[in-house]
Amino acid sequence: MMIQIPPIVWQIVFIAFCVVIAIQIFYYLFFFTRLAFYKKKNKTASMQQPVSIIICARDEANNLANNLPGILVQNYKTTHEVIVVNDNSTDDSKYLLDEFKKSFKNLNQIELSQEAKMIEGKKFPLSIGIKSAKYETILLTDADCIPVSEDWLYNMQDAYDDGIEIVLGYGAFKKQKGILNKLIRFETFHSALQYFSYALAGLPYMGVGRNLSYKKDVFLRNKGFSSINMIPSGDDDLFINKVANKKNTAIVIDKTAHTLSEPKKTWNDWMNQKYRHYTTAKFYKPIHKFLLGLYSFSLFWIYPLLIVSIVFYNWWLALAVFGVRFLVQAFIYFKTMQKLNEKDLWGWFILFDLWMPLYFLFTLPAIIKSPKRTWS
Repeated sequence: MMIQIPPIVWQIVFIAFCVVIAIQIFYYLFFFTRLAFYKKKNKTASMQQPVSIIICARDEANNLANNLPGILVQNYKTTHEVIVVNDNSTDDSKYLLDEFKKSFKNLNQIELSQEAKMIEGKKFPLSIGIKSAKYETILLTDADCIPVSEDWLYNMQDAYDDGIEIVLGYGAFKKQKGILNKLIRFETFHSALQYFSYALAGLPYMGVGRNLSYKKDVFLRNKGFSSINMIPSGDDDLFINKVANKKNTAIVIDKTAHTLSEPKKTWNDWMNQKYRHYTTAKFYKPIHKFLLGLYSFSLFWIYPLLIVSIVFYNWWLALAVFGVRFLVQAFIYFKTMQKLNEKDLWGWFILFDLWMPLYFLFTLPAIIKSPKRTWS
């Protein structure tokens, strides 16, 4: 005997579908349009200030050999230094850095030979680097990152103005063949779309250590990473979540100010990396957890509710409602992907949109379970 489901149930499903679409459109129009239409403010005067670039490395000899020259030859006439904190490396990093120092006098090397007890991840070597910095403006990147141009340093520091203490940059991944590379780059773009847009809306909640700058005084004033030392990750996003506000944070999206990193080659390596990163989300401020959670929740339910509404309610009405969101999304993605130099991904965005609910399911364990303790 077949159970007959009352039509009112399908009507409720369609209403729920309309609600999640409305939530999505709200995020696109209220938050993401800020990045889509963002224009750098014209400054009446631009002053170059002394900068300390800090890189933490452990067994990164190959990456340092490939990427460090791009950091050392920045087109920046004002005083600056490059600090490499060589954290307990067992490869040839020390000898490589010694050779670099012969040609680049502004390169400073800090050798760490003991592990820090009770401090997870790279917070200890990063803290040493920041406290050792000669200059007030700190610019962070990773050993596996290379600036896309010789104007990276200039553009990142040029965002500082009265009251600005934090500058968020874009850390992209290199474009390579294969669907995994596109997925990695889209997830990176999608994260940047959110943290840049939230910052422009006065709700900054994270940055990425591949391309991030802040004042040394902000670090010292907030006692560094002392409140998050027991968390493996978070030296970038959790610290920014703690200290950033609507008045002290700026963004830089200029294409010459991006950094590029080598993406993971296998699915497992990428997922392990994302698991580590997502373990920090549970420690965000309540307002950020609510906004990020509501966005993810609404995105997760779009396609299940769309399918049910098409099959059991009214197919053309369901597609019409979905079409509104699709057009808004297509326009915002086109504008923002252009700004972040990811426009080759635009033709794939509907497939990535279908993929995102599955991605949330894959990364959900990272939010629930305790993470493995790693240096990265």
